[in-house]
Amino acid sequence: MQKPNKPSSGQSRRDFIKNAALASSVFIVPRHVLGGVGYTAPSDQLVLAAIGAGGKGSSDIELASVGGRERVAALCDVDFSGSAKRSVDRFPDAKLYADFREMLDKETDIDAVTISTPDHVHGPAAKYAMDRGVHVYVQKPMTHNISEARMLTELAREKKVVTQMGNQGGSNPLLKLVQKWVDEDRIGAVSKVQVWTNRPVWPQGGAFPAAEPGAKPDDLAWDLWLGPAPEIPFTPNLHPFNWRGWWDYGTGALGDVGCHLIDIPFRTLGLKYPTDAECSVGSVFSQMWTPDYHPEGCPASSFITLHFDETAKSKSRIEMTWSDGGIRPSHPDIIPANEDIGGAGSANGVLFIGEKGIISTNINDSSPLMPRLYLNDGTREDGPQSEEGFEREYGHQRLWVEACKAGFGSEEHKGLTSSFDYAGPMTETVLMGNLAIRSYMLRRENEQGRQEFFARKKLLWDGENMRITNLEEANQFVTREYRDGFGMG
Repeated sequence: MQKPNKPSSGQSRRDFIKNAALASSVFIVPRHVLGGVGYTAPSDQLVLAAIGAGGKGSSDIELASVGGRERVAALCDVDFSGSAKRSVDRFPDAKLYADFREMLDKETDIDAVTISTPDHVHGPAAKYAMDRGVHVYVQKPMTHNISEARMLTELAREKKVVTQMGNQGGSNPLLKLVQKWVDEDRIGAVSKVQVWTNRPVWPQGGAFPAAEPGAKPDDLAWDLWLGPAPEIPFTPNLHPFNWRGWWDYGTGALGDVGCHLIDIPFRTLGLKYPTDAECSVGSVFSQMWTPDYHPEGCPASSFITLHFDETAKSKSRIEMTWSDGGIRPSHPDIIPANEDIGGAGSANGVLFIGEKGIISTNINDSSPLMPRLYLNDGTREDGPQSEEGFEREYGHQRLWVEACKAGFGSEEHKGLTSSFDYAGPMTETVLMGNLAIRSYMLRRENEQGRQEFFARKKLLWDGENMRITNLEEANQFVTREYRDGFGMG
């Protein structure tokens, strides 16, 4: 397969090798002669690398290798002493790097990369790879902010690279059942969607942890971990997981699980950019009985309302609500009182509320969707309650690899469930919730010299132009500032 930024960008590696061989009269030994049954010739292998080889990154690169069928040439991680060891052990011939920029500059034969870093590095790492014609698989959320999502969506088309966001539930076959119920008008016109989660399951809502420069592990490249974020001394309890609740690095509960949950109604109803966003957040009270807000981090809980214009599938204007921190919607009357809504224990879920009934379903990552249909006339229909026999993570990474081999614009590429053409607008919608949360916490001094919250209003959103039209101060959260060397320019 040719790199996408070369002239024959639409060709697959197989076609390119075959045509080159015919042109030069070079004889290629059949793969069964070289390696026996199941052998993949080097000319047919995708050359892969991982940016972020630990945690979720270890399973992403493992599944992208398709059981060793593809060649993993390089691994990049800021700390190979932790969970990234698993990737090193699995791919002992891969070269190791701490800096993704160095890896991509030196390993020029890399065809595709998986990116499984903290959220704040997704955009810069993906852009660096895409600028070099490398296909990218980026963990959810696709980017840290709305501007980055739009930029990468457009860049994928420009560079003709094959992309996929790591919301693997988008490839879950059970989504087709939810889609079928909606397309067949089983619940009638949908006017409201309720989405909720028990996240965060990490520290969130309090003060930023104190720095301890002397406690930095020897094997951790702290400056590279910070990447585009402001330079600060080593701070425990950020790496490797608890960064999610701080805006400089993470995107809170929405970024963690919103890309799974919101994905279900977004794709099923064919939604586009929201028209507005409104938010409220839970308060932590200090000893003075005044709300104690920490604008550098996500709140412990939030409630967000988004509206969407009518689409061909939704047939009416949609109100979507999101709640996190364990806050969930009330139990609908047509669902038996002793049954869960959404998933097990009603901890996470999605309700499609239509004029004729309700669809209840669950988080679509590695948990069963458990779709259920309840109609106002008492009719009930349960989808499969087990995913036994399903491919691991629904083949999400494998399908991306096969699309990379087939090339940009191929049927395999068009069949991906979360290429950036889809994942970009969906990510922008998820991150609109965070824009509303951050705006809700904006304060300024009033005429009496007291701090007041001045942005607690419905924010009107011009999606095409990525602007809040009724509160200029909120637009600062559409993008962010970047440290030198890690920007998106």
